Amino acid sequence: MNKPVGIMPCLDMRNGRVVKGVHFVDIRDAGDPVECAKAYCNEGADELAMLDITATVEGRATMLEVVKRVAAVTTVPFTVGGGISDVASAEKVLGAGANRVSTSSAVFRTPELIREMIKAFGADKVTVAVDVDRNESLPSGYEVYIDGGRTATGADAVEWAKRVDGYGVAVILPTSKAGDGSRTGYDIPVITAIKKAVSADVVASGGAGKLEHFHEAVEAGAAVLLAASVFHFGIIHIGELKAYLRGRGVALR
Repeated sequence: MNKPVGIMPCLDMRNGRVVKGVHFVDIRDAGDPVECAKAYCNEGADELAMLDITATVEGRATMLEVVKRVAAVTTVPFTVGGGISDVASAEKVLGAGANRVSTSSAVFRTPELIREMIKAFGADKVTVAVDVDRNESLPSGYEVYIDGGRTATGADAVEWAKRVDGYGVAVILPTSKAGDGSRTGYDIPVITAIKKAVSADVVASGGAGKLEHFHEAVEAGAAVLLAASVFHFGIIHIGELKAYLRGRGVALR
């Protein structure tokens, strides 16, 4: 029996504002994070994500003041990522009101950090994000990227997801660089391959553009459906999405 599926709007942050790019570049403004968070909670979001998209590249910590302000108005589980490089930075973000931290580049460089964070906070508090792009020379056809999608690692994405799963994380969040912001659909093969390889919940991320795309991700095994631009720019509303999925027999939270 599949778990009920959750809907997760994502606030990509830069300089204190919500922004949205395409393929991790071509960034445009999408509003105030506190107003966005309030609106999504009122619309029926099941979870909320906030990613400080340039923190790692700029070598700084996540903006804790913004986390505090958003956490104060958020009524659903709230995941924060970007610049979380060790147990101490994760602790600060959780202390500012996040329910979970999401970490990507730091744990790729130092995988032992995953175990340390789980030991410190529990598996349910740690999401490992995996940015991927296609690379036909690797066994799965997908390569891990770090530093906000800027740096190719040569590592196979499915093998890395398996290793992450072995540490006991509850949630793995793969984002397709090819799909990001494109609205052409989630990268279904990578969701399917990772879901088959791991026991953790898999979040679909990168590329949602129409209602059918969300259903395709559920069919591929995603437990959480993350999207940004379609929600930010009013292309799809959460209530409309939930009604559509229920109409196709999908159990929602």
